[in-house]
Amino acid sequence: MPLGLMAVASCLDPDHYDVVIIDGRLERDPVAKVIEALDGALCLGVTVLTGAPIRDALTVLRAAKHKFPSLATICGGWHASLFPEQMLAEPSIDVAVVGQGEATFMELIGKLDRSAPLTDVLGIAWRNSGVAERNPDRPMMPMDVFPPVNYGLIPVERYFALKGVRQLDYISSTGCLFRCAFCADPFVHKRGWQALDSKRMGEELQRLWREYRFDDLNFQDETFFTYRKRVIDIAEEILNRDLSFTWAATMRADQGVRLGDDILKLCVDSGMRRVLIGVESGSPEMLKKIQKDTTIEQVLSSAEMCARHGVAVIFSFIVGFPGETGDDVMKTVGLIKTLRSMSPRFETPIFYYKPYPGSSIAEQNTTDRPQTLEAWADFDFVQGEAGRWVSPDTYEFMQRFKFYSRYAWGTSRPLRRPLQTLARWRCQRNYFRFPFEKAIIERLLPEKRLS
Repeated sequence: MPLGLMAVASCLDPDHYDVVIIDGRLERDPVAKVIEALDGALCLGVTVLTGAPIRDALTVLRAAKHKFPSLATICGGWHASLFPEQMLAEPSIDVAVVGQGEATFMELIGKLDRSAPLTDVLGIAWRNSGVAERNPDRPMMPMDVFPPVNYGLIPVERYFALKGVRQLDYISSTGCLFRCAFCADPFVHKRGWQALDSKRMGEELQRLWREYRFDDLNFQDETFFTYRKRVIDIAEEILNRDLSFTWAATMRADQGVRLGDDILKLCVDSGMRRVLIGVESGSPEMLKKIQKDTTIEQVLSSAEMCARHGVAVIFSFIVGFPGETGDDVMKTVGLIKTLRSMSPRFETPIFYYKPYPGSSIAEQNTTDRPQTLEAWADFDFVQGEAGRWVSPDTYEFMQRFKFYSRYAWGTSRPLRRPLQTLARWRCQRNYFRFPFEKAIIERLLPEKRLS
């Protein structure tokens, strides 16, 4: 669900502004849909992620400017926050919003409505008489000062159908207090963190659940378990209001340890079914280099606790950080095997490091980043191709390990048991030569590529 667009749109006075949110994933011809909605509009706002989504954004923005040359166009989201001045090199973009967008967008709309100058609007870069200008940043504001997100702005049932499950996306906090060197969040939010009050959350979730009858709630927070007391309050709000849904959220390994068994059980009683823990590496040396500020012992302690309470966990890993050695990689492989053997409900996806712009590792190790939006559109940090710091041999080994580790552990249907037995034998011995099963399965079940 387009929660960012929904959040900024919900801040506008509905008696004065008619907001239309268009999600290209739901439209057969999204450009035509946008052009149709722009007739008489005050502005067009677009959220932009780094990578392939930029290409779609440019298509929409250029079509809009061609049809309505005087229309104000505003871009927000991660890429606009990282490279606001570069955004303005594109003639179809008038304003780039940096960081938290709710208050900035409200002020922008008021200025545009009055045809007032944008010189004092915090948190934007804009084109002033053809010259790009960057205004001072806007400090993060408490989330409780903003109105509830209006889910009536989107066709919620269509998103349920798209997901294949009645799952509602929801943000209860924004930002992150931590300093991971591979992440852009410290650059964008300056290690700030703001959250909704738990009682307000309880009231909102009760209203949303009664209206949409969702079965699962997906917290889109970057660090949901930041404060122990808040987690307790949220779980108790869900229980005391007798809300019947499951939920999933992100967790750091150190946060899991601080929760303890009692609070984890409280969360499970309130419906928690799964957490996502970014482990990143099985090497203590690499964890220090990337400033993760967690330990392998904390990962294992959190895993043991989740296994005891039947909580599903996605432990995500990254291979290919600058300076990572073969020994570091094998420590990661070893930790993955340990985690997978602890519970059939544990998953361990492995990604290859791509230097996401704005992160300190990327700034220190790359000098050839894209200089145009078109070039950024070709930047791919999701696909499986290894980055520049992964040798061909390591890449081949990890690709085979990734494949076999998917089948080696967990519950298995009878027809898959022979494959599971062989896959586990291979993983236990790190023996992936002559991978005939991999070739057969990949031919029968080709993996979907993601943007």
